[in-house]
Formats: sequence, structure tokens, C-alpha cells
Amino acid sequence: MKTYKRHLSDYVLLLLKGIAMGAANKVPGVSGGVVALVGGFYEEFIYTLQKFNRKLLLLLLSKRFKSAYQYVNGNFLAVLLSGFVISYFSISKLLDVLIVNFERFVWSAFFGMIIGSIYAVQKDLKLITMNNWWFLIFGIVAGISVSFLEPQAQNDNLWFVFFCGVISVSGMTLPGFSGSFVLILLGNYVLLLVDSVNALFDTIIAVFTGNFGIINDAETTRLLLVLAVFTLGSIVGLVLFSHLLGFVLKHYKRHTLALILGFITGSLGVVWPWKTTVFKIDSFGNRISDTNGHDIVVAYHRYLPEWTPDTYACIGFVILGIVIVIALSLYDLKTSEHG
Repeated sequence: MKTYKRHLSDYVLLLLKGIAMGAANKVPGVSGGVVALVGGFYEEFIYTLQKFNRKLLLLLLSKRFKSAYQYVNGNFLAVLLSGFVISYFSISKLLDVLIVNFERFVWSAFFGMIIGSIYAVQKDLKLITMNNWWFLIFGIVAGISVSFLEPQAQNDNLWFVFFCGVISVSGMTLPGFSGSFVLILLGNYVLLLVDSVNALFDTIIAVFTGNFGIINDAETTRLLLVLAVFTLGSIVGLVLFSHLLGFVLKHYKRHTLALILGFITGSLGVVWPWKTTVFKIDSFGNRISDTNGHDIVVAYHRYLPEWTPDTYACIGFVILGIVIVIALSLYDLKTSEHG
């Protein structure tokens, strides 16, 4: 793996990218892997995760912890994961509020960011063979097809939760595939990225404030167990996907990037700003909730907007999203040329 020399300012920027990646993973339809790709650290991220292998295990068993830390590119992982943690307890919670109160504007901004990401990725990708074009088309079709699948009912079976963890990290390792949207399709988005995360946050606050009664709460204990199993599944998924993607990037880089570009393009349907949520209803027209009281989503109805002030504002946020991503891409290009 290529070695990367970083200064303090580089690590600060990497921390911000980690925060952005964590926030992107929380938003249905947005892939954290896109942040890594546009941010210029996607291949380093994949190849670093590949280091979780037999050699690392041997280093740990022989108590060569410093060598193990260096072997797995420890500084890079520590800073990036710190960004994830900060994001999940700050930016992600802010996004929850913004989506509730300004849903269409949030989707518009992310729609623009994905368009900007497509531009940032394709300018470095030279599709010179018909095979590459076929991979691009397949990626687009796959991305669009996923956006029209119907969500399933919530399932807190621990084996299924573990499976959700394995599958959901596809958004981190495979740009264009949103892990959070996959969780919506599997029916467990609210359980795994809202309820369980909030339970952990509340538990941490309670412990620091001396309110130990929450530890004996059965529902909190259940949600913390669910989160632990989901986290374990995510770690296993990260290692598995990284080894697979590391292999294909090494041997079929242009084909893989073409497929990724297709996934990113196809994911635009997921974050299309003008859509309404269709909930499951009973024979009396009332919404049906799951065991935790959350309304069950069955589909999304997308439509073309009318030309209203709200629509113009949405277009403004789309443009803003495009500008943000392209500006960051150009900044990364400039710093890499002078680094």
C-alpha cells in the first residue's frame, strides 16, 4: 500500500472528511463511499481495511501492538473513525432535525452533491472500451432498480441485525450504494440508526450525570444489544468488502470505477427531492405502526415539481450542493499537487 505523509493540517482535514462520511452514511440515499472517493482517500481506505488479516492477528497475539498499529495505518483509521463518532452524535442528529423540518431542501442539497460527485469522478475516468461502458450502464440500472424496491417490516432478530450490519457497510465501501437506504429496504433503518444510537447517546449522558437507573431499563438494554450486534456485523462486512474491492481495484480498476460511477448516477433516483412517502394503512385509512410506534413505510411516490418559490429554492440548494463538492474536489486536487 502506498504510504501517505500527513501534517497536522492534513489530519484536521481528514477528520472533517470523516465527519462528512459519517453524516452521509446516516442519510438514506447518500453513500459515505462517495465522500471517500471525491475526498481522495477511497483507495487508501479500502487498502487499509485489507490489513485486518492473519498478519495483524499474529502481531496482536505476539503483543507487538505498536507494529500492529503501524501495519493497519493506525493514524489514518483513528482520525477517520473519530470523525465518524463525532458525526453520529452531532452532525447526524442535526440532519435528523433538518430532514424533519426542511426535508425537500435537504434532499435537494444532497441531490446536487451527488451530481457534483459524478462530475468529480468521471473527469478522472477514461472509458475507452465498450466493456467499460457496459459496466457503467449496469451500475446505473442497478442503482435505479434499488430505488424502486419496497421497504420491508422491522425485524430485531439478532441474526438479521448482524446481516443488516454486513450489508449496510456497502455504502462505505461501494460509492453509490447507500447503506442507510439499504437499511430502509430491510426495514431496520429507524431501529439501527435512530433508536439504538439514541439509546447509546442517552446512556452515555445518564452515566456522566450519575443517573444509573437507565442501565436497568429493559428497552435500553435491548437496543444497546442490537447496536452491539449491528456494529459487529458492520466490522465483519467492512473487512469482507474491503478484501473484495481491493482485489478488483488492483486487477480491474477502470471497470470497477465505471461500475461505481454507474451506481452513483443511479442513486439519484433515491434522493430525488420531489417525492412523498407512502405509509402502510389499515382498512380505516389509519397508519399502521411497528412494535416501537414508528409508521411503516411501504413505498415512495416521485413526481415532477410545479414552478413555485419552493421549487426555485430547491434548485438553489441543488446548485449549492454541486458547488460544494466541486470546490472540495478542486481543493483536494490543488493540495495533492503541492503536497
